[in-house]
Amino acid sequence: MAIPTGEIVVTPEGRDLVITRALGLPIEEVWARLTDPHLTVGWYGTWEGQAGAGNLIRVQMRFEEGQPWTDMRIDDCLPPLHLGISSADQIGLWRLEVSLLDVGAATELRLVHHLTSEYQLAEIPQVGPGWEYYADMFVAACTHTELPDFADYYPAMSGYYEQRAS
Repeated sequence: MAIPTGEIVVTPEGRDLVITRALGLPIEEVWARLTDPHLTVGWYGTWEGQAGAGNLIRVQMRFEEGQPWTDMRIDDCLPPLHLGISSADQIGLWRLEVSLLDVGAATELRLVHHLTSEYQLAEIPQVGPGWEYYADMFVAACTHTELPDFADYYPAMSGYYEQRAS
């Protein structure tokens, strides 16, 4: 069973869901797993388009039902330290950031999902377990270990996130 580790941080715009992981890998290798479309397929899905801040890309969500494609905008890209992306749908704007910190023999990954609408805030009990799952998928892909099972994350972690969201 997976153990939830995420934090909910109050911000002027709403709340941030923050999840961190440490990987015993060089920052350049972690950055490649985060951004190379041939490597992202192992933990999230592939993507197509031109890399770079301000550009639109299409991302396939390989581990979601139906493996749908979604449009995303690269809001910020500072290799190998920071990637900011966003996606808009009928609910609103979804903003994500991933920062990498070189801590010597390891790299710390910090995922931040900015939750700014009432709907997004209400979804924390579902969104939190989802990002825990994808963070652990990322670690498994980076370390060539067995991929986790989503059933160990949702609904098992929902109560943890519901408590932190209130």
